[in-house]
Amino acid sequence: MARPTGRVLTLLELLQSGGTRTVAELADRLGVEGRTVRRYVDHLIDLDVPVESVRGRYGGYRLAPGYRLPPLMLSDDEALAVLLGLVAGRRAGLTTTEATANETASAKIRRVLPKHIARRLDTLLEALAFTDQPGEFDAPDTGILLTIADAVRHHRPVSIRYTDRDGQRSERTLHAYGIVAHAGRWYVTGRDARIGEDRTFRLDRIADARTLPGSFETPVGPGAAQRVLSGFATAEYRHEVTLRIHGTVEQIRARLPAVVANLEEHGSGSGEDRATERWLRVELRAERLDWLPPVLASLDRPFVIERPDELRDLVIALADRLTSCAAEPDREEPTS
Repeated sequence: MARPTGRVLTLLELLQSGGTRTVAELADRLGVEGRTVRRYVDHLIDLDVPVESVRGRYGGYRLAPGYRLPPLMLSDDEALAVLLGLVAGRRAGLTTTEATANETASAKIRRVLPKHIARRLDTLLEALAFTDQPGEFDAPDTGILLTIADAVRHHRPVSIRYTDRDGQRSERTLHAYGIVAHAGRWYVTGRDARIGEDRTFRLDRIADARTLPGSFETPVGPGAAQRVLSGFATAEYRHEVTLRIHGTVEQIRARLPAVVANLEEHGSGSGEDRATERWLRVELRAERLDWLPPVLASLDRPFVIERPDELRDLVIALADRLTSCAAEPDREEPTS
């Protein structure tokens, strides 16, 4: 590569790092005179790279948004960070509708990686393990995702066509508070204007989204992520469960996170430190109860079941099975 061409690419990398760079600064970094910097800028503009001139005492050059993505200069560490982000996003299921976009972007970067960086990446990926399986979720449409994000930022109502888990289709006007990524899915939370209540919607179930005239005020209170978690914990299911558990918030949350259950103080312990053991009321909703007895056993904390009676029966049955197994050490193993 000829030295002038290399300096032009170095100039592009400097501009991509952000901010306005003075001619003197660029000349010093490139080891050239000011008029040569201006000539290099002209080369970039000829290549349709959107460089703009900034006048004034602190003027110089900066990179402006263009009609297409200009050549992107990444350092070794930056390229590695981008590729790891793509791998993690694909594993978590947080990709765009075009499933191949993640793979083609990864391939383009890997194709131009220096050999020593490619080897480092391969070594890392071979050593990297995930505790869950790769995401198999339906991803949202990119256009819908960006439309709703714009509505969130500018506090604009948005009309959506939504299909719920029962296959029922509806058109709603949403005052969207925020977009949340959780457990491999994208969600939007906000106020459903038709019913006047907060709701959370899966983005992959939204078939169309368009911004409407007008604006709204985002209410003071929990952030979008907390609203989504609270919505999950209070969703309508077959069983409503109320417990009292003696322990710390951290001990209980280790087995019953916010997405599963709501916690509140019980009795006179209100206002105590989170690390203080005390009685806490736990409320949750569940479609099935059979998973709860083992969770309560794993807490290893005193608890009281307020409702339902069916859960109390399941806990007693589990305790009987454990007692029976512990009392028979010579039981023969089942044959395959």
